[in-house]
Amino acid sequence: MKIPSKRFSASVRWLVVAATLVALLSAGVLYSATRGHRGATQEKEGHSAPSDQATKDQATSLNDQTDLALAVYNSNISLVRDVRQLTLPAGDFRLKFMDIAATVNPATVHFRSLTEPDKLGVIEQNYEYDLLEPAKLLHKYVGKEVTLVRSYQENGTTKREEIKATLLSDNNGPVWKIGNDIVTGMYAESYRFPEVPANLYERPTLLMSLDNSGARKHQVEASYLATNLSWNSDYVLTVGPRRQSR
Repeated sequence: MKIPSKRFSASVRWLVVAATLVALLSAGVLYSATRGHRGATQEKEGHSAPSDQATKDQATSLNDQTDLALAVYNSNISLVRDVRQLTLPAGDFRLKFMDIAATVNPATVHFRSLTEPDKLGVIEQNYEYDLLEPAKLLHKYVGKEVTLVRSYQENGTTKREEIKATLLSDNNGPVWKIGNDIVTGMYAESYRFPEVPANLYERPTLLMSLDNSGARKHQVEASYLATNLSWNSDYVLTVGPRRQSR
């Protein structure tokens, strides 16, 4: 049997080493290319992300109203047609349509642009009926800190004190945590809140998600049915002197 020469064995070993190096280099190039591609993609996504949050909520009130039509029927129902002149951003945004009838039927709301009906579309709309009231405001602060204001007498002088307390519960009366104590039945002349929660509205409001692909200035119309509106009329009949007919 022939024994391979040393030269042949060395050649084989070099071929194996060369093939291994080529495989490693190829893997390294592919890894670098993939890594570079992913990095470029993430960087691109990172630059495009802030633009999604750049648009803020828009709001409209009676100051923008240009026309109001009201048709009252004798079945305790009325048709409201509210026309307003607005300046709207391009793309997707939210619009707070304030100062509407508190008895609006949300299912009957129809919103459209009179300027470019095909360019302004409604993605979603909701009626925010959770109006700002003292009881609701207090209930929204469960788990948060509130300032309690109390008066007391000292040497014939009325003084006021402010107490920082966390509202633990508001079921049939507030439950407070003051320091390490749990306090109930505590009297306070007034409460001080740092801000109004975002989900409480001072006026009846329609909250809409819109898509504007047209001009910035639009004349828009919101029409809806509302209840608790009725009408009546009184007639005065004046009878002239009686005339005899011939």
